[in-house]
Amino acid sequence: MALTKIGPKYQVTIPKAAREAAGLDVGDLVEAIPQKDGILLRPKAVVDKHPLIEAHLREAESDIKAGRVSKAFDSVEEFLADLKIQDRKRQKRIKKSK
Repeated sequence: MALTKIGPKYQVTIPKAAREAAGLDVGDLVEAIPQKDGILLRPKAVVDKHPLIEAHLREAESDIKAGRVSKAFDSVEEFLADLKIQDRKRQKRIKKSK
């Protein structure tokens, strides 16, 4: 265990072994979370909002609120099988409407 000192501006130097273990680099952001026995520093990333992604998220939230959601699946295989069934049903509806 390496000790470090709190500087005059409350800055702390993170020991090399801890930095490397956490994958931290100069300029990285960390979240300081108070704990009962100390302070947890958790690496964080800032991601700019993208208008198209935000629009899709709003649409998804609207679908969830309106109850337009699928059932839960236990596996990817189960999901893909259900997706094929739904696609066949959709294709039949398209053919009927022509």
